[in-house]
Amino acid sequence: MAEVWFYHLEREPVEDVLPGLLARGFQRGLRMAVQSPLEEKRKLLSEKLWGLEDVAFLAHGDAGTPSPARQPVYLAASDENPNAADYRFYTDGAEPAALDGLTRASIMFDGNDPAAIDQARALWRRFKAEGHAISYWKQDENGRWVNQAG
Repeated sequence: MAEVWFYHLEREPVEDVLPGLLARGFQRGLRMAVQSPLEEKRKLLSEKLWGLEDVAFLAHGDAGTPSPARQPVYLAASDENPNAADYRFYTDGAEPAALDGLTRASIMFDGNDPAAIDQARALWRRFKAEGHAISYWKQDENGRWVNQAG
């Protein structure tokens, strides 16, 4: 069973939050993927990863990148997984078909969007019923991520 972490975004958009999370995973040697159905959001995230100050840049690729299997972070339009990522972030309404082979799935949702909240609640019920370990993360007043429920 995979861990499923829900990230309730209220203060910052996903493209501002993800680079820091991905950088921490990169420093731990994780293989990661970010799935978004929106090409413009994947492009924006890519630009932010190339300009990430903490690590100079965060190496990543997508379907148009040579040797996508070698990339530590893969930006996906759908459930493709050429870099064998076992940590996957779902953004912009992307939903996992299955969690097979994942250690962790992170559902990033906009807490200011009622439809995104409804989708997150439905996914929570689904993954709870499937027996996955679920965590709910929200930023505190200092911007630190705090697990609200385990």
